Amino acid sequence: MSKKLYVGNLPFSTTSEKLKELFSKFGVVEAAEVITNKFSGRSKGFGFVTMADEGAEKAKTELNGKEHEGRTLTVNEATPFDPSKPRERKPFNRGYGGGGGGGFRSEGGERRFGGPRRFGGNRDNRDNNQGSEEF
Repeated sequence: MSKKLYVGNLPFSTTSEKLKELFSKFGVVEAAEVITNKFSGRSKGFGFVTMADEGAEKAKTELNGKEHEGRTLTVNEATPFDPSKPRERKPFNRGYGGGGGGGFRSEGGERRFGGPRRFGGNRDNRDNNQGSEEF
């Protein structure tokens, strides 16, 4: 029987061949795959290795927490993806500009960088614009 292992925190330079070579020290590797971004082809920093039970257990105990090319590896038994299980997601906007808060403009009025606003200005002064006539 074989086990599938999750290998996390891989260096981005790691290829599937290098991953297979790393795990082959502990037994016969049936498959090794580094997960890549489908658009750029760049590694996502994790992968999966399938190998025999005995070799998988030995590799898990030996490599989990071990430093490889400057990064500490995480090696666990892979679990199937469960779409009903909620995933924790980080907020998209962390207060660095954009919609809802922060940014480079103060609340209505002048910009922090680059001088006064030219169009729109302060909402309170729209009726006091010079040269504009009401019909």
